[in-house]
Amino acid sequence: MKNILEKYGALLVDYCLEIKAGERLLIRSTTLAEPLIREVYRRALRAGAHVEVQMDMREQNRIFMQEAGEDQLNWVSPTYEKAMAEFEAYLYIRAPFNLREDHQTDPKKSSIRQAAMKPASDLYFKRTATRDLKRNLCQFPTQASAQEAGLSLEEYEDFVYGACRLFDDDPVAGWLGVRQQQQQIVDVLNAREKVRYVTDGTDITFSTRGRKWINSDGQTNMPSGEVYTSPVEDSVNGVVHFSFPALYMGKEVEGVTLWVKDGYIDKWEASKGKQVLDHVFQLEGTRRFGEAAVGTNYNIDRMTRNILFDEKIGGTVHMAIGQSYLQTGGQNQSSVHWDMITEMRNGGEIYADDEKIYENGRFIFTA
Repeated sequence: MKNILEKYGALLVDYCLEIKAGERLLIRSTTLAEPLIREVYRRALRAGAHVEVQMDMREQNRIFMQEAGEDQLNWVSPTYEKAMAEFEAYLYIRAPFNLREDHQTDPKKSSIRQAAMKPASDLYFKRTATRDLKRNLCQFPTQASAQEAGLSLEEYEDFVYGACRLFDDDPVAGWLGVRQQQQQIVDVLNAREKVRYVTDGTDITFSTRGRKWINSDGQTNMPSGEVYTSPVEDSVNGVVHFSFPALYMGKEVEGVTLWVKDGYIDKWEASKGKQVLDHVFQLEGTRRFGEAAVGTNYNIDRMTRNILFDEKIGGTVHMAIGQSYLQTGGQNQSSVHWDMITEMRNGGEIYADDEKIYENGRFIFTA
């Protein structure tokens, strides 16, 4: 295990964040991730970085949202604000104690908190778009996530580390290979202007004219394995059904279907959790799409109820309501960026400028 965590720390510091001497790095996680944080901290110090660490305790956010008054809800950590405005690197390690601890959060308090965090979030999106702030989101295996995935902790560790290519002799070389393979895909997509997703319950079209498809090769998310863009905001038309459950702040929504006209979501249904959609679609910017993407990581072959992994499942597509990615040319703004996923391995097709380029979960064009 120590060897795996050393490889993980080296991958995060050397490849994902490309830490250089003198750079400032903020690491955020929970106390459960201490074994990995130690290795990242050690590796970053050896690289000459200045490192700040913030670790949450068990149920910290639940207690805060339960007890905080409006003044406290509007207060933002000065260290976090400074990091989003000035630091060169930011690492967020997911390591949950309990994935349901925020289930009963007051929506009004959540809205106040989201509004308070918006200036820092705006800086985050602006600076990560140009890699002025090098950021990475990754996972440390915990019992809560293993249970959510329906796996033992040992099985989940194998899943996470395998998805990150940490069992490879040289994980960096593995991710450089992913970068090369996916570049062929984005080169094709960036030469087209109209994209159509078709699968069971879904027939949706959007324009990518003036937008850029991004090769997500593990530097911003670990693991990665996807290509993504932000559709032209008023160009999305049709219906999209998401066959995978979607999670929002610990609340589950299943069987989501959205009807879209000229980029605006004007109708929605869900077989479970529709009230969550009703709440979210009242928030600014959530009735338009900020992302359209294709998952390409075939080492991730199952749903684990963790969007960091699930959106990368090879043979799926996902779309996100809310905040666009500035690096793709997207313009929609929102405090929400919520990814929803649908299966493509059972007859799904993707068309680019009316040419079929993807079938049954695989790209079929010749590079």
